[in-house]
Amino acid sequence: MPRPVIGVTTAPIDGVFDHQDSHGGGGTITNGDTQWMTAGAGLLHIEAPPEHLVMSGGLFHGLQLWVNLPARDKMMAPRYQDIRGGNVRLLTSPDGGALLRVIAGELDGHEGPGITHTPITMIHATLAPGAEITLPWREDFNGLAYVLAGRGAVGAERRPIRLGQTAVFGGGGSLTVRADEKQDSHTPDLEVVLLGGQPIREPIAHYGPFVMNTRQELQQAFEDFQKGRLGTIPAVHGMSEGGL
Repeated sequence: MPRPVIGVTTAPIDGVFDHQDSHGGGGTITNGDTQWMTAGAGLLHIEAPPEHLVMSGGLFHGLQLWVNLPARDKMMAPRYQDIRGGNVRLLTSPDGGALLRVIAGELDGHEGPGITHTPITMIHATLAPGAEITLPWREDFNGLAYVLAGRGAVGAERRPIRLGQTAVFGGGGSLTVRADEKQDSHTPDLEVVLLGGQPIREPIAHYGPFVMNTRQELQQAFEDFQKGRLGTIPAVHGMSEGGL
């Protein structure tokens, strides 16, 4: 019986991305879109920028996040969610200095379109120079901020954070993020992903793309992959089964 890899979400900030999987999910996503692939009982997939973007040397800037599934859901049927930028819940700060895109979960009663299997909130926030936000956050959630572009500070202590860095918040019922007054010339705003969820608190055995609860389950996942039980990927958008 096929064994799962974990759920994966990919969100491009700039550029174009093609996806296809052995369960029939897939498509093309571009600026502001999100694909949320729940691998469940197992599948194969291809992700790549389209050939014309590779040949032209175009820009691609995005984020891929891997989200573990609780043991009770690891053998669920695979699912693909195509979340377009126009479908996310858009919010602004009272002063208009920040734009919040709620991709999954909820923020202060405002729900995003992404469906998750444990309580999770995922937000893409854009803060103008000097803008600050303090967002209500569930106290049973962990919380982190990952900077996609720009410079700023987090927490009541205003600890500095910049491109490529992650801040992990402590306990409490709110998250605070502030953009520096001056940003780099090529980065007009602070772009940050705010993410948190209810901890699963289960044992993990992982290797490569497989995340299970025991080493025995992990070995079964590799056996299923090697015997071709995870299916095959049809060619799409000019890609072959090898991803070319």
